[in-house]
Amino acid sequence: MGMMSEFKEFAVKGNVMDLAVGLILGAEFGKIVNSLVQDVIMPPIGLLIGGVDFKNLFITLKQGATQAGPYATLVDAQKAGAVTLNIGTFVTTVISFVIIAFAVFLIVRAFNKLRGETPQEAPKA
Repeated sequence: MGMMSEFKEFAVKGNVMDLAVGLILGAEFGKIVNSLVQDVIMPPIGLLIGGVDFKNLFITLKQGATQAGPYATLVDAQKAGAVTLNIGTFVTTVISFVIIAFAVFLIVRAFNKLRGETPQEAPKA
């Protein structure tokens, strides 16, 4: 069998197509979760802890070359060329990851229940 026919057989297998669809849906799901975190979850949390806008929660490590601080927003600091530690962006990313990981866990758990699998117990020593 030639290499092209092998590749064609591989590419049209159900597993490859399922993987492609899963990747596309996963990327879009990630966008939805990021919007949920940034636009719905983080604003009330920022309000509860004293009106902090997480998008602009940063520490300036080095002043910018074109303009000295303090900077009102992260965008201003970046335009000035300042070196910043972006705490708010990191916290938002961690929360997004936790939500996505939990959602994937729930999906895998539901899928396993549909297939009738139960988790294997660890062997006792």
